[in-house]
Amino acid sequence: MSNRIAAALLVFIFHSGLASGQEQEEVSHSKPEPVHENLWPESDRFTFKIQATTVTQVRDSDPAPAYAKPDTPSLVSGTELRTSFTTTLFSGIKLTRLTEAYFNPEISAGSGLSDTHGIAGFPNGEIYRVDSPSPKFNLSRLYVKQVINLGGEKEDVAPDINQIKTVYSSRRLTLVGGKFSLSDFFDTNAYSHDPRTQFLNWGLMDNGAWDYAADTKGYTAGLMIEYNQKEFAVRFARVMVPQEANQMTLDKNVADAHGDNLEVETRYSVRGHPGKLRLMGFENHAHMGSYARSLAQAGSQTPDITSTREYRTKYGYGLNFEQEISPDVGAFARLGWNDGRSETWAFTEIDMTYSAGLSWKPFGERDDRVGAAFIVNEISADHWHYLEAGGQGFMLGEGGLNYGPEQILETYYAFKFLKSFAATVDFQYINHPGYNRDRAPLSVGALRLHYEL
Repeated sequence: MSNRIAAALLVFIFHSGLASGQEQEEVSHSKPEPVHENLWPESDRFTFKIQATTVTQVRDSDPAPAYAKPDTPSLVSGTELRTSFTTTLFSGIKLTRLTEAYFNPEISAGSGLSDTHGIAGFPNGEIYRVDSPSPKFNLSRLYVKQVINLGGEKEDVAPDINQIKTVYSSRRLTLVGGKFSLSDFFDTNAYSHDPRTQFLNWGLMDNGAWDYAADTKGYTAGLMIEYNQKEFAVRFARVMVPQEANQMTLDKNVADAHGDNLEVETRYSVRGHPGKLRLMGFENHAHMGSYARSLAQAGSQTPDITSTREYRTKYGYGLNFEQEISPDVGAFARLGWNDGRSETWAFTEIDMTYSAGLSWKPFGERDDRVGAAFIVNEISADHWHYLEAGGQGFMLGEGGLNYGPEQILETYYAFKFLKSFAATVDFQYINHPGYNRDRAPLSVGALRLHYEL
């Protein structure tokens, strides 16, 4: 099915290009002259930006249920205080007028609450599942981007993280190849996507039900193609998946193991206020286990999903909405679903999710930002009964489960003291952490310091 999707996308892009070109010829007297590359102003040659972020979180005590087993991926008992740290160099260079290369070395340290276990909608988007809190170096991104201009009005592109100041045509084809994160290009949202400056929760930085192909740190390798026009864009990526669930090593058997992602984005305006709607579908092919088969094989014993691993397919869908209400206020929402039959492989143990929220600047000319949002996460019946029987995933599983939807509220205030520095106070309330009604609600407070230059 995924090969047919890719072929259909290429056919769509080809015919859209022809149709748009014909339309431009027919009505060229009423549109701006096509922009030729030799008329475009000189672009920047390089980009260099650096960021450093620390997140310190504290949570209240939560006694474990009586059936909780030691050495399981669950919340630890008692109060916790944990700190994470990352620093990244975002560098890029123009190889030719329309060819760019990006290189992002990164250092990370610290750990999340309970070593990033026990909560599906984890409260710190700056941390991953680590084996130790000591500093680690990682080459997070190394990719080449090729743009093919197809005509239309010129579009000035402002300098940004992994974006050199340049000029493209509004109708263009973009090809990306190398190491990157799928979330760099898919499921973006102006108000809820960056845990370094916006909401911290995993279910607000990305669609929680999108089990996007990535290693433990959120990166993969592959190809992405995007066709862009002024009113819409469509993008497709085929990338590598982990060899083991949520592990660093990617599966080199790409014929049987890969992730396909397709997203259509439409742009519109309501009384002069821009908005975007994105519809996404994904299909992962990986050496995954089956929740139902694990339960059937276990009988009266504790199920082990790793015993049923074979190459399977997992698919899902997502809807992503953002709308400016005023220049200082924006709204957003996400819906997500996956089939929930095969084990969670890369992101987090969420099979269904609903989230919505608001973001606003309370003081206009100042760059302070306030946000408030809620999330409801659920899992499939197969996944639920597997955890209920004592099974474990890479984030959840403590010997039993009294199922309830995971419900999360998050609010933050980001103080922008300087152009390059912000301090954020964040609070999250988590009901039924890890989908367990036998767990008391959690309160998680955080202080985030972010520097970007």
